[in-house]
Formats: sequence, structure tokens, C-alpha cells
Amino acid sequence: MGRLDSIGAKIDKLASKGKLDAVIKFAGDKDPDVRTLAAVGMGKINTYESGMALIPLLRDPYPQVRAAAATSAADIGAKHCEEYVKKIAFADPDADVRLAAQAAFYVLKDKLV
Repeated sequence: MGRLDSIGAKIDKLASKGKLDAVIKFAGDKDPDVRTLAAVGMGKINTYESGMALIPLLRDPYPQVRAAAATSAADIGAKHCEEYVKKIAFADPDADVRLAAQAAFYVLKDKLV
């Protein structure tokens, strides 16, 4: 099992137990692949705090992290992330991020508070 597979499995286990603080620690990793896995993990913890933890990842310098954070925000219905997702949905320099964020934005936009 490779390093990322091992980290991904650990994040999945933590997320399934709702251990957001432990998942957030991975969001500060220097490796963008680990930050991406953390963003995906946060999308499995449906809390306000999880959405708040996604906001810095929506501004990450790496496109795959931003895209994963946007998708996770939609997965948990984080309405408080809607404006951040909207910004990258229509202004991100990366086309793949724009597509992922647009899909997430429309989910969030249609979500009732």
C-alpha cells in the first residue's frame, strides 16, 4: 500500500467517525494530494465546522484541492461556502476547477436553508 493510499484510508476512517479535527490536520499538509484527500474527507462529515474548514481549501494554490473542496461543500450542503464556491465557479483560472465548482454551486444554490 502506497503512502497516499494509506493516508486516504486513515482520512476515510477518521471521517466515518466524525473526527473533523483529525481530518483538518491533513488539510495543512505540504503535499497537495494529501490536502485533496482531506477535502474529500471533510465532505463526509456533515457539520457547519466541516464547511468552515473547507473555505481555506477553496483558496488553495493547487487546482485539484480547490475542485475537491468545492465538491465536498456541495456534498455536505454547506450553504456558508456558497459565495466562495461561486467565486471559483466563474473566475478560477483552471477550467476543470470551474466545472467542478459550477456543479457544486448549483447544488448549493438550490439547497434550502
